Amino acid sequence: MNLNIKSWEYFKISDIFDTFQQGKANQGMLDEGNDCFYVGAKKSNNGVMFHCAYDSNLIQKGNCIIFICNGEGSVGYANYMNEDFIGTTDIVAGYSKFLNEYNGLFLATILSQERPKYSFGRKWKTHLKSTTIKLPITQDKNPDWLFMENYVKSLKHKHIITQNSNGFIKLKVEKWKDFNVSSLLSIINGSGITKEEIEDNPGAFNAVQSGEDNNGVLGKINKEYCISQNYAISEKPCLTVARSGSAGFVSYQPEGCVVGDSAKILLLPDDVADEKVYLFIQTILTSIRFKYAYGRKVTREKYLNEIIKLPIVYQANGKPYKDKTHRFSEKGYVPDWEFMKDYIESLPYGDRLK
Repeated sequence: MNLNIKSWEYFKISDIFDTFQQGKANQGMLDEGNDCFYVGAKKSNNGVMFHCAYDSNLIQKGNCIIFICNGEGSVGYANYMNEDFIGTTDIVAGYSKFLNEYNGLFLATILSQERPKYSFGRKWKTHLKSTTIKLPITQDKNPDWLFMENYVKSLKHKHIITQNSNGFIKLKVEKWKDFNVSSLLSIINGSGITKEEIEDNPGAFNAVQSGEDNNGVLGKINKEYCISQNYAISEKPCLTVARSGSAGFVSYQPEGCVVGDSAKILLLPDDVADEKVYLFIQTILTSIRFKYAYGRKVTREKYLNEIIKLPIVYQANGKPYKDKTHRFSEKGYVPDWEFMKDYIESLPYGDRLK
Protein backbone atom coordinates (compact mmCIF):
# COMPACT_ATOMS: atom_id res chain seq x y z
CA MET A 1 0.00 0.00 0.00
CA ASN A 2 1.21 3.47 -0.83
CA LEU A 3 0.95 6.56 1.34
CA ASN A 4 -0.51 9.54 -0.52
CA ILE A 5 0.23 12.12 2.15
CA LYS A 6 -0.99 14.98 -0.06
CA SER A 7 -4.56 13.82 0.42
CA TRP A 8 -4.32 13.69 4.22
CA GLU A 9 -5.96 16.26 6.49
CA TYR A 10 -5.04 17.86 9.82
CA PHE A 11 -6.74 16.77 13.05
CA LYS A 12 -6.35 17.99 16.60
CA ILE A 13 -5.34 15.31 19.05
CA SER A 14 -8.42 16.22 21.12
CA ASP A 15 -10.61 15.24 18.13
CA ILE A 16 -8.92 11.86 17.64
CA PHE A 17 -9.18 10.51 21.19
CA ASP A 18 -12.29 10.10 23.33
CA THR A 19 -10.61 10.38 26.74
CA PHE A 20 -7.23 11.18 28.27
CA GLN A 21 -5.83 9.86 31.55
CA GLN A 22 -2.66 11.06 33.27
CA GLY A 23 -0.36 8.56 34.92
CA LYS A 24 -0.67 8.43 38.69
CA ALA A 25 2.49 6.82 40.06
CA ASN A 26 6.05 7.45 41.06
CA GLN A 27 8.61 4.79 41.88
CA GLY A 28 8.23 5.20 45.62
CA MET A 29 4.58 4.15 45.42
CA LEU A 30 5.32 0.75 43.87
CA ASP A 31 5.84 -2.68 45.35
CA GLU A 32 8.21 -5.25 43.87
CA GLY A 33 6.63 -7.80 41.60
CA ASN A 34 6.18 -9.05 38.04
CA ASP A 35 2.45 -8.43 37.60
CA CYS A 36 2.47 -5.45 35.26
CA PHE A 37 4.57 -2.88 33.44
CA TYR A 38 5.69 0.40 35.00
CA VAL A 39 5.66 2.85 32.09
CA GLY A 40 7.26 6.27 31.99
CA ALA A 41 9.23 8.86 30.05
CA LYS A 42 11.25 6.39 28.02
CA LYS A 43 11.25 5.94 24.24
CA SER A 44 13.01 2.56 24.14
CA ASN A 45 11.39 -0.71 25.25
CA ASN A 46 7.99 0.85 24.51
CA GLY A 47 8.34 3.08 27.56
CA VAL A 48 8.60 0.21 30.03
CA MET A 49 10.85 1.08 32.97
CA PHE A 50 10.50 -2.23 34.83
CA HIS A 51 7.91 -4.68 36.19
CA CYS A 52 6.05 -4.08 39.44
CA ALA A 53 3.23 -5.47 41.60
CA TYR A 54 -0.39 -4.88 40.55
CA ASP A 55 -2.12 -1.97 42.29
CA SER A 56 -5.79 -1.41 41.48
CA ASN A 57 -5.51 2.24 42.54
CA LEU A 58 -2.77 2.96 40.02
CA ILE A 59 -3.50 0.62 37.11
CA GLN A 60 -4.42 2.06 33.70
CA LYS A 61 -6.09 0.19 30.85
CA GLY A 62 -4.12 -0.85 27.79
CA ASN A 63 -5.05 -0.38 24.12
CA CYS A 64 -4.02 3.26 24.27
CA ILE A 65 -1.46 5.74 23.01
CA ILE A 66 1.01 6.84 25.66
CA PHE A 67 2.14 10.45 25.25
CA ILE A 68 5.45 11.24 26.94
CA CYS A 69 4.77 14.75 28.21
CA ASN A 70 7.82 15.27 30.40
CA GLY A 71 11.26 13.78 30.83
CA GLU A 72 14.67 14.74 29.52
CA GLY A 73 15.48 13.10 26.18
CA SER A 74 12.08 11.47 25.55
CA VAL A 75 9.44 14.21 25.78
CA GLY A 76 7.36 14.36 22.59
CA TYR A 77 7.50 10.65 21.82
CA ALA A 78 4.38 8.48 21.69
CA ASN A 79 4.06 4.71 22.16
CA TYR A 80 1.22 2.25 21.67
CA MET A 81 0.53 0.09 24.75
CA ASN A 82 -1.64 -3.00 24.36
CA GLU A 83 -1.56 -4.24 27.98
CA ASP A 84 -2.75 -2.78 31.26
CA PHE A 85 0.04 -0.87 33.04
CA ILE A 86 0.97 1.58 35.78
CA GLY A 87 2.09 4.94 34.43
CA THR A 88 4.27 7.69 35.83
CA THR A 89 3.01 11.25 36.18
CA ASP A 90 5.16 12.12 33.13
CA ILE A 91 2.79 10.35 30.73
CA VAL A 92 -0.77 10.82 29.49
CA ALA A 93 -2.74 7.92 27.97
CA GLY A 94 -5.15 8.60 25.10
CA TYR A 95 -8.10 6.28 24.40
CA SER A 96 -10.34 5.89 21.37
CA LYS A 97 -13.08 3.36 20.58
CA PHE A 98 -11.51 2.97 17.12
CA LEU A 99 -8.02 2.15 18.39
CA ASN A 100 -6.39 -1.27 17.97
CA GLU A 101 -2.84 -2.64 17.89
CA TYR A 102 -2.40 -1.94 14.17
CA ASN A 103 -3.71 1.60 13.77
CA GLY A 104 -2.22 2.29 17.21
CA LEU A 105 1.27 1.61 15.85
CA PHE A 106 0.49 3.81 12.83
CA LEU A 107 -0.66 6.66 15.06
CA ALA A 108 2.29 6.37 17.45
CA THR A 109 4.67 6.73 14.50
CA ILE A 110 2.91 9.85 13.22
CA LEU A 111 2.64 11.39 16.68
CA SER A 112 6.34 10.87 17.41
CA GLN A 113 7.15 13.17 14.50
CA GLU A 114 6.03 16.02 16.78
CA ARG A 115 8.99 15.47 19.09
CA PRO A 116 11.28 18.22 17.68
CA LYS A 117 8.77 20.83 18.87
CA TYR A 118 9.35 19.79 22.47
CA SER A 119 13.14 19.86 22.72
CA PHE A 120 15.09 22.12 25.06
CA GLY A 121 12.89 21.64 28.09
CA ARG A 122 9.52 22.34 26.49
CA LYS A 123 6.69 20.21 27.87
CA TRP A 124 4.02 18.48 25.77
CA LYS A 125 1.25 18.32 28.36
CA THR A 126 0.23 21.99 28.06
CA HIS A 127 -0.29 21.82 24.30
CA LEU A 128 -1.11 18.13 23.91
CA LYS A 129 -4.81 18.35 23.02
CA SER A 130 -4.31 21.28 20.64
CA THR A 131 -1.46 19.60 18.73
CA THR A 132 -2.43 18.89 15.12
CA ILE A 133 -1.26 15.96 13.00
CA LYS A 134 -1.96 14.89 9.42
CA LEU A 135 -3.85 11.61 8.91
CA PRO A 136 -5.44 9.70 6.03
CA ILE A 137 -9.14 10.45 5.70
CA THR A 138 -12.38 8.77 4.69
CA GLN A 139 -14.81 10.22 2.15
CA ASP A 140 -16.66 11.99 4.94
CA LYS A 141 -13.39 13.61 6.13
CA ASN A 142 -12.89 11.55 9.28
CA PRO A 143 -9.65 9.79 10.23
CA ASP A 144 -9.41 6.60 8.16
CA TRP A 145 -8.78 4.09 10.93
CA LEU A 146 -9.25 1.11 8.60
CA PHE A 147 -6.62 2.39 6.16
CA MET A 148 -4.14 2.86 9.03
CA GLU A 149 -4.83 -0.69 10.21
CA ASN A 150 -4.50 -2.24 6.76
CA TYR A 151 -1.33 -0.29 6.01
CA VAL A 152 0.46 -1.70 9.07
CA LYS A 153 -0.83 -5.20 8.27
CA SER A 154 0.58 -4.87 4.74
CA LEU A 155 4.14 -4.21 5.92
CA LYS A 156 6.43 -7.13 5.18
CA HIS A 157 7.74 -8.96 8.20
CA LYS A 158 8.51 -12.45 9.39
CA HIS A 159 7.13 -13.74 12.66
CA ILE A 160 9.85 -14.70 15.12
CA ILE A 161 9.16 -18.10 16.60
CA THR A 162 10.38 -19.58 19.87
CA GLN A 163 10.33 -23.07 21.32
CA ASN A 164 10.47 -21.69 24.86
CA SER A 165 7.32 -21.76 26.96
CA ASN A 166 6.48 -19.31 29.72
CA GLY A 167 8.19 -21.57 32.26
CA PHE A 168 11.30 -19.41 32.53
CA ILE A 169 13.62 -19.62 35.51
CA LYS A 170 12.45 -17.68 38.55
CA LEU A 171 14.54 -14.85 39.98
CA LYS A 172 15.15 -15.05 43.72
CA VAL A 173 16.35 -11.48 44.06
CA GLU A 174 16.28 -11.62 47.86
CA LYS A 175 19.29 -13.96 47.70
CA TRP A 176 21.35 -11.74 45.43
CA LYS A 177 24.36 -9.80 46.72
CA ASP A 178 25.83 -6.35 46.12
CA PHE A 179 28.70 -5.77 43.71
CA ASN A 180 30.53 -2.61 42.74
CA VAL A 181 30.43 -2.00 39.00
CA SER A 182 34.22 -1.61 39.17
CA SER A 183 34.55 -5.29 40.20
CA LEU A 184 32.58 -6.39 37.14
CA LEU A 185 33.28 -4.04 34.26
CA SER A 186 36.00 -1.86 32.82
CA ILE A 187 35.09 1.49 31.25
CA ILE A 188 36.51 3.23 28.18
CA ASN A 189 35.65 6.92 27.82
CA GLY A 190 34.47 8.06 24.41
CA SER A 191 35.85 10.91 22.31
CA GLY A 192 35.19 12.63 19.00
CA ILE A 193 32.86 11.25 16.30
CA THR A 194 30.53 13.64 14.52
CA LYS A 195 27.86 13.02 11.90
CA GLU A 196 30.13 14.69 9.37
CA GLU A 197 32.94 12.24 10.13
CA ILE A 198 30.59 9.32 9.69
CA GLU A 199 29.37 10.67 6.34
CA ASP A 200 32.94 11.35 5.17
CA ASN A 201 34.26 7.94 6.30
CA PRO A 202 31.48 5.41 5.62
CA GLY A 203 31.96 1.83 6.70
CA ALA A 204 30.35 -1.07 8.58
CA PHE A 205 31.42 -0.24 12.16
CA ASN A 206 28.76 1.09 14.56
CA ALA A 207 29.33 4.61 15.88
CA VAL A 208 27.48 5.08 19.18
CA GLN A 209 26.49 8.29 20.93
CA SER A 210 23.97 9.13 23.64
CA GLY A 211 20.67 8.61 21.80
CA GLU A 212 18.22 5.78 22.47
CA ASP A 213 16.97 5.40 18.91
CA ASN A 214 18.52 2.60 16.84
CA ASN A 215 20.15 1.15 19.97
CA GLY A 216 22.25 4.29 20.37
CA VAL A 217 23.87 3.91 16.94
CA LEU A 218 24.42 7.25 15.23
CA GLY A 219 25.65 5.66 11.97
CA LYS A 220 28.18 3.35 10.35
CA ILE A 221 31.82 4.39 10.04
CA ASN A 222 35.08 2.96 8.73
CA LYS A 223 36.80 1.05 11.54
CA GLU A 224 40.32 1.63 10.24
CA TYR A 225 39.67 5.37 10.24
CA CYS A 226 38.63 5.20 13.90
CA ILE A 227 41.78 3.26 14.78
CA SER A 228 43.94 5.79 12.95
CA GLN A 229 42.32 8.60 14.96
CA ASN A 230 42.90 6.71 18.22
CA TYR A 231 39.19 6.83 19.00
CA ALA A 232 37.62 4.76 21.78
CA ILE A 233 36.65 1.46 20.21
CA SER A 234 35.87 -2.13 21.11
CA GLU A 235 36.37 -4.73 18.39
CA LYS A 236 34.50 -7.32 20.46
CA PRO A 237 30.97 -7.38 21.93
CA CYS A 238 30.38 -4.77 24.63
CA LEU A 239 27.87 -2.56 26.38
CA THR A 240 27.70 1.20 26.01
CA VAL A 241 26.29 3.73 28.46
CA ALA A 242 25.14 7.23 27.51
CA ARG A 243 27.06 9.93 29.40
CA SER A 244 24.60 12.77 28.72
CA GLY A 245 21.38 13.40 26.82
CA SER A 246 19.80 10.00 27.47
CA ALA A 247 22.21 9.61 30.39
CA GLY A 248 22.35 6.12 31.86
CA PHE A 249 20.83 4.43 28.78
CA VAL A 250 22.68 1.12 28.28
CA SER A 251 22.85 -0.71 24.95
CA TYR A 252 24.40 -4.00 23.86
CA GLN A 253 26.66 -3.87 20.80
CA PRO A 254 27.22 -7.44 19.55
CA GLU A 255 29.77 -6.45 16.89
CA GLY A 256 31.67 -3.90 18.98
CA CYS A 257 31.63 -0.18 18.22
CA VAL A 258 33.29 3.20 18.47
CA VAL A 259 31.82 5.68 20.96
CA GLY A 260 31.68 9.44 20.84
CA ASP A 261 32.26 11.79 23.76
CA SER A 262 28.66 11.41 25.00
CA ALA A 263 28.96 7.66 25.59
CA LYS A 264 31.26 5.10 27.21
CA ILE A 265 32.17 1.47 26.51
CA LEU A 266 31.60 -1.16 29.24
CA LEU A 267 33.53 -4.43 29.03
CA LEU A 268 33.29 -7.69 30.96
CA PRO A 269 36.45 -9.80 31.42
CA ASP A 270 37.04 -11.96 28.34
CA ASP A 271 36.52 -15.30 30.09
CA VAL A 272 33.03 -14.43 31.33
CA ALA A 273 31.96 -12.18 28.44
CA ASP A 274 28.99 -13.76 26.69
CA GLU A 275 26.04 -12.33 24.81
CA LYS A 276 23.55 -13.64 27.36
CA VAL A 277 25.57 -12.34 30.31
CA TYR A 278 25.82 -8.93 28.65
CA LEU A 279 22.04 -8.83 28.14
CA PHE A 280 21.47 -9.75 31.79
CA ILE A 281 23.90 -7.09 33.02
CA GLN A 282 22.40 -4.53 30.62
CA THR A 283 18.99 -4.97 32.24
CA ILE A 284 20.41 -4.65 35.76
CA LEU A 285 22.34 -1.49 34.85
CA THR A 286 19.21 0.00 33.28
CA SER A 287 17.55 -0.22 36.70
CA ILE A 288 19.94 2.46 38.03
CA ARG A 289 19.41 4.79 35.11
CA PHE A 290 17.04 7.00 37.13
CA LYS A 291 20.06 8.28 39.08
CA TYR A 292 21.18 10.17 35.99
CA ALA A 293 17.95 12.02 35.24
CA TYR A 294 17.53 15.79 35.23
CA GLY A 295 20.86 16.67 33.65
CA ARG A 296 23.16 14.50 35.78
CA LYS A 297 26.00 13.06 33.72
CA VAL A 298 27.56 9.61 33.84
CA THR A 299 31.19 10.02 34.89
CA ARG A 300 33.68 7.17 34.91
CA GLU A 301 34.42 7.47 38.64
CA LYS A 302 30.79 7.68 39.71
CA TYR A 303 29.64 4.81 37.49
CA LEU A 304 32.40 2.49 38.66
CA ASN A 305 31.29 3.13 42.24
CA GLU A 306 27.66 2.22 41.56
CA ILE A 307 26.40 -0.88 43.38
CA ILE A 308 24.14 -3.44 41.73
CA LYS A 309 22.71 -6.73 42.94
CA LEU A 310 23.47 -9.99 41.11
CA PRO A 311 22.82 -13.70 41.58
CA ILE A 312 25.75 -15.45 43.26
CA VAL A 313 27.43 -18.80 43.65
CA TYR A 314 29.07 -19.79 46.97
CA GLN A 315 32.29 -21.65 47.66
CA ALA A 316 31.09 -24.66 49.64
CA ASN A 317 33.87 -24.64 52.24
CA GLY A 318 33.67 -20.89 52.82
CA LYS A 319 37.27 -20.28 51.72
CA PRO A 320 38.19 -17.30 49.56
CA TYR A 321 36.61 -18.02 46.19
CA LYS A 322 38.58 -17.73 42.95
CA ASP A 323 36.38 -17.30 39.89
CA LYS A 324 37.14 -17.50 36.18
CA THR A 325 38.29 -13.89 36.13
CA HIS A 326 41.17 -14.83 38.48
CA ARG A 327 39.92 -12.48 41.14
CA PHE A 328 39.18 -13.47 44.71
CA SER A 329 36.13 -12.83 46.82
CA GLU A 330 36.94 -12.82 50.50
CA LYS A 331 33.21 -13.10 51.15
CA GLY A 332 33.11 -16.57 49.64
CA TYR A 333 30.87 -15.81 46.64
CA VAL A 334 31.11 -14.45 43.11
CA PRO A 335 28.56 -13.55 40.40
CA ASP A 336 26.77 -16.61 39.06
CA TRP A 337 27.58 -16.13 35.39
CA GLU A 338 26.09 -19.51 34.43
CA PHE A 339 22.76 -18.64 36.04
CA MET A 340 22.66 -15.39 34.05
CA LYS A 341 23.14 -17.33 30.80
CA ASP A 342 20.56 -19.94 31.75
CA TYR A 343 18.01 -17.30 32.74
CA ILE A 344 18.29 -15.39 29.45
CA GLU A 345 18.11 -18.66 27.50
CA SER A 346 14.93 -19.63 29.37
CA LEU A 347 13.01 -16.49 28.39
CA PRO A 348 10.61 -16.48 25.45
CA TYR A 349 12.79 -16.08 22.34
CA GLY A 350 15.92 -16.74 24.42
CA ASP A 351 16.48 -19.78 22.23
CA ARG A 352 16.92 -17.43 19.25
CA LEU A 353 20.15 -16.02 20.67
CA LYS A 354 23.52 -17.31 19.52
